[in-house]
Amino acid sequence: MEDPRVYPPRTADEKTMLLAYLDMYRGTMVWKLRDLTDEQAKWSPVPSGTSLFGLVAHLAMVERWWFTAVMADADEVDFPWSDDDPDADWRGPEGATLADVVALYESECERSRAVTRDIDLDAIMSTRRAKHTRNAREIVVHMIEETARHAGHADIIRELLDGVVGE
Repeated sequence: MEDPRVYPPRTADEKTMLLAYLDMYRGTMVWKLRDLTDEQAKWSPVPSGTSLFGLVAHLAMVERWWFTAVMADADEVDFPWSDDDPDADWRGPEGATLADVVALYESECERSRAVTRDIDLDAIMSTRRAKHTRNAREIVVHMIEETARHAGHADIIRELLDGVVGE
């Protein structure tokens, strides 16, 4: 697999720079999954059960939540979690393969890009789904943090799995 990451520009306006960093970390997550079998991707070295498969499945739903449900305030948006199973997103869809969850993640990222394309970072997000009012900038910055943090988890899991290290 070729490196899917697109590196941010050295100079740009704030919105371009923030979204470019988010895209770089999105690409890093996909890159961490290169050349893995479904079994390898679902392997977990920790008691919580966190796996590379679970990380990307979770990030797909986080993209869906913040950009589609909250920022776009879309009506018809489904999520796997419930009060009885708040961590269902970490397991991915029933019977899904690694290719399935990567495709889901890439699809959610593309939808997120469409939502943010014309949004003003100062726009206030006060939707029925969000508990607190926030601006679009806070959501984008949060998603950079969330995606980068999980990319770091992916680095460690991948190294423990087969010795492949990130950069």
